[in-house]
Parts: sequence; C-alpha cells; structure tokens
Amino acid sequence: MKREVKRSVCPYDCPDACGLMVETFEGKAIRVTGDPDHPYTKGTLCPKMNHYEKTVHSPERLTHPLLRTGPKGTGEFKAISWDEAMHHIKDHWQKIIAEYGAESILPYSYAGTMGVVQRNIGEAFFHRLGASRLDRTICSSAKGYGWSTVMGSSLAPHPQEVAASDLIILWGTNVLATNIHLLYYVREAKKRGATVWLIETYETPAAQVADKVIIARPGTDGALALGMMNVLVRNHLVDEDFVRQHVQGFESLKEEVLPDYSTEVVSEITGIDSTTIEEMAILYGKAQAPFIVMGSGMSRYGNGAMTVRAISCLPAIVGAWAKTGGGLLSSVGTGGAFAMETITRTDFIKEPTRSVNMNQLGMALQELNNPPIKSMYVYHSNPAVVTPDQNAVIKGLLREDLFTVVHERFMTDTARYADIVLPATSSLEHADIYRSYGHYCVQRAYSVIPPVGEAKSNWDVFRLLAEAMEFKEPFFQQTVDEIINQLIDTPNAWLKGVDMDKLQNGVAVELPLPPNYKTIFKTPSGKIEIFNPREEEPLPRYNTSHGDDAPFWFMNAPGLYSLNSSFNERPDLLEKRKDMYLMMNPRDALNKKLQDKQEVIAYNERGEVTFILDITPKAPVGVVVAEGIFWIKDTPGQRSVNALTSQRLTDKAAASTFYDTKVDVRAK
Repeated sequence: MKREVKRSVCPYDCPDACGLMVETFEGKAIRVTGDPDHPYTKGTLCPKMNHYEKTVHSPERLTHPLLRTGPKGTGEFKAISWDEAMHHIKDHWQKIIAEYGAESILPYSYAGTMGVVQRNIGEAFFHRLGASRLDRTICSSAKGYGWSTVMGSSLAPHPQEVAASDLIILWGTNVLATNIHLLYYVREAKKRGATVWLIETYETPAAQVADKVIIARPGTDGALALGMMNVLVRNHLVDEDFVRQHVQGFESLKEEVLPDYSTEVVSEITGIDSTTIEEMAILYGKAQAPFIVMGSGMSRYGNGAMTVRAISCLPAIVGAWAKTGGGLLSSVGTGGAFAMETITRTDFIKEPTRSVNMNQLGMALQELNNPPIKSMYVYHSNPAVVTPDQNAVIKGLLREDLFTVVHERFMTDTARYADIVLPATSSLEHADIYRSYGHYCVQRAYSVIPPVGEAKSNWDVFRLLAEAMEFKEPFFQQTVDEIINQLIDTPNAWLKGVDMDKLQNGVAVELPLPPNYKTIFKTPSGKIEIFNPREEEPLPRYNTSHGDDAPFWFMNAPGLYSLNSSFNERPDLLEKRKDMYLMMNPRDALNKKLQDKQEVIAYNERGEVTFILDITPKAPVGVVVAEGIFWIKDTPGQRSVNALTSQRLTDKAAASTFYDTKVDVRAK
C-alpha cells in the first residue's frame, strides 16, 4: 500500500472546525496536519490536534464491546460480541418499557463530535423509541438567547473582518485556548495600529495579545456594559443617525435604565476603577470600527442571558454595524445551511415526551419519577466529569437499577459506571459533514481509515439498535453517505450558493453572505431591539448572579491542552498540563497561610476537590482559578472540578451556571 494524503475536519467542540490533511499508510493515520487550502484555518492547528493520530491509534482505544463484571465504577469488564451487546440492550429496554414506559430511557449526548450527522442523528432513534428528550443546554444557550433578544437571527460578522478594526475588545474569551485562528486576524489588526483590550475575571493567556487587561468581578459584565453606555450618552458619542434608522428602544434605555449606572455605581459593582470605565467607553465611542469578540463565560451565571443582552446593545449605540471592521462576534450561526429535520426527525414523536435538562442530570437520576429514569444511553459525552454537581451525577450512576450503555472511544469516567460499553469510531473512521460556529465554512468528510478494531460510528450503532428494536421505517436502513447526500442534493438557498463539486469532493467551501448583511437585522421589527416588548423585562438591566455562601469565586476556565474532558487520553498533552492547579492570589494565600505547590482542598456545600496550589498574581483577590477538566484518575484526589459546580440554571434558556460558583480553600 502507498502513502496517501486525504482531507478531513477537526470534529471537536471548537469554533474553528479546522481543515485537516491526514497522511495514511496501511490503514493507519500516521500524520495529521492543517489544510493550507482551508479558507479560514489556512493550515494551522492547535497543540491538541497537531498529533491527532496519537488519539486515533492510542493503545487505550476501546476495540470491542464490553459487559460489566464487577461493581459499578471499578472498570471491570469482559469482551463480548456486538450481537451479544445488542441482545443485552434489547432485553433490558424491552423489560423497562413494558414496566415503566419508554420515557424511563434517557439519551445523553452533547459535542464530543460536531459533525452534523453523527452528532444529531441519534435524536431520530430516541424520538422513534419514545424516550425522554434531553434539553442540551450545557454550553451557551443563555448566550444565544441574550444575543437573539437584541439581534434576532441576524448574521454574525465574518470573523476575518476583525483585521480591519481599530479597537478590539476580547470580552470573556481566551482566544489562545478556544479560537486561535481568530487570533491571527487580531494580530493583523494590531500590525495596522489597532488597540486590543481584554475584559476577564482573571489574567488568562490571552492577556499576552492585549494592550490593556481589565479584571471584572465575576458575574458583573452586564453592569460594565451599561456603565459604558452611560458614558457614551454623557459624552455625546452615540451615532444618532444609525440609532434613528436601525435601533428600537434607545430612548427608553437612555431615560429609564442608564441613569442608574454611573461610573461610580458600576465601579462599586465590578471592582473596576471609574477612570478605566470612562477611558474604555470613550475609546470605544471614538473608534472608527470597534469590534467586540464575546466569549461564553459571562453567560454561565444566574444572570447570563441578561448580561449578554446588555453587551449586545453596545455596537448599536455607536453604529459599529455600519462600519467595515466593526460589530460584535458572538457565534456564527450556520445551522440554517442544512435541513436538520432530515436528521432529527421530530415527526417520529408520536406522543409528547418529557424533557430532561442535561445540567440537572444528578437530580434527574435520583429524584425524577413518573416514570423514574431506569436506563441511560450516553454517546459522545462524558457526564461523570463534564456535568455540574459531579457527586450527585456519580451517585445516580451508581444505582444498581440503572441500566447504562456508553458508546465511547476510551474508558472514560462515565464508561466505568456502564453496564455495556460499545467501542466508537474516531472522526477519521466515519463519514460526516461539518459546519462551524466560528466561521462560514462547510465541509464534507469521508472516512480516511477503516475502523479501529470493532469500533462503530454513532449512526451504525443506531441502525443496529433500530434493527434490534424492530423499527421498520426505511430511514433506519440508510447509510451515512446517503443521509449526507440528501442534505446536499436538496440544498436550501444558502447552500446553493457554494461550489457543490468542491463540497462533494471534501473541500471546505464558504457559505455566501448577502451584500450589506451586517445592516440587515432579522428581528420582528427589522431593527436592533434594545427594547424588546416580548420579554418580561423589555429593557436590559443588571441582575446580580447567585454565587454560594463561600469567600472565593471559583473560575473553571478552559485550558490550552484539553477541551472539556477530551484529550485526557493523550500522555503527551497531560505532561504539558502538569498538575491540576488551583491559582490563587498571593494576598489570599498569605491570609490563608498557604504555600505554593502544596496540596489544598477547595470545597463548598456540594463537594470538595484536591488541587496543587499555584500562587500567582494572575488570579485577582477573592478569585481562584482551575484551568481545564481532568479525568478523575489523573487528579490528586477523588474528584474533579465539577464536584464544586451547581445544577442551578441561568435566567433564560435553562443553561449551565458553571462560573456562578464560590468555594473556600484549606490545606490538605
């Protein structure tokens, strides 16, 4: 066999959806690099994906179905055949359905793969089964809600446009960890003389590209945005013509809300001095093309949706949308490129079924009745580690009467609690089609190597399950390529604008943007809706977050060498991450009489977690920070960071409140 180089796509939960070039030999991937012809990522990969072949061919890969032989959580299994695995699942599910009904079965999945088909098509199976539905809101649904309250379904600016900005505000986003290709355009703007400010809760690695770093108290970003608007009004920096033509409700905001947010008041709320608030607002108002890059962190508090709503109003007041290089990049909405109903098949739902919020899995497994959850099917997710309130989740997974099936590539923390473990393919071993939430490219990917061992893709397993459960619908007879062809062969108006030959051949293509799209506001009024009459609170305000009865805010931030719980299977990346550190300000460490690099315990009402202390001024007084999520086997104690986080939900869209967490810290 000869060496070949084939195109693929990074499947992970990242806005960049990088193009890959995969060198293969004798059925194995031997080298993975970036695709230099990708319109956005242009050949660059993050440190996690530079050696993706080490993940694909890891000696830790699961290669056969497994049946639990020991107590739950011990990881004791024996190999079985796929036929045996399907028989076990069918037998358990039929008995559960006969006694409790199909709603006693709960699917659990999120973003272990971002492929359009493999990520979403399991919903069709569970709709047909009549199972409970999963409310998938763990990441950024509050952010999306806050944005849409103001901007509706308006298109986001093309990310490359940031290079034309003269003022860039990185607001709650660590671009070095989560958006490295946007960073290229930020640096291009800096070469042209742009100023970059970073607004954060601690000094993240992104501070190295910023001209100024502004540290706000956790959960107070909404107050800062309103304070900036107060300054803009007071200093006559409002774009009156743009507001008159394109904005609904500015006068109401100016008269009813902004007087309550003087710089002095906002300084007291945020911990940012009044002079800095004034300076930042004036710089923003006088910029020729100000551009805000808004992360998701500020939406993960009890006031998350309202916070995003307030920040989303800023570009409207200064008319940034009408300027090349101006605007706000929250998330690029490309879901409209594909007819998702073709995949999710909500028409298979014969009777209304309940919805279970994924952030409250611990409560659902322990408290839900009528019917109780008697079985859980987990695919491309690791809820034992990534879901809030880890102790409650694990307590639920330990139930002997809970029949758990996990479809995975590795023996994750969740897989250890399974009754049946099914081996999953990596993205190089199955076909899919990808879109991005950080740029406007779409790309088809074909399998570039055969499955490792007996691994099967999500869709191939759901086809087997459908056969076992005797589903007769032709939908479940299709191959993944046939489903992808349906999506492409009957494209909507947006997808029709791309080069179909390139798309079919696995080349990344950009969805076209209409002329003047940045001033086409897809809201009911056709304007930016600062005043939204459909909301309980028609105008944005600052609402306090929740927190806990403890002295330190706990920031569970993204790391450079992991993504949620992914990449923990890689020893080379674990080595770069070093120990599971808790960053603490020197003043707080002195008050607590704690020493650098000693073991400490962060704790609150939900649990306690052991860390190695990292005393650093990068953490402000009153805030402690842990970067990345470790599997429990790699922690210095018995739990990881989500033993501290809460099942509370955001103000809107029922999202997670990971950052709305407080802890105390003691020596171990």
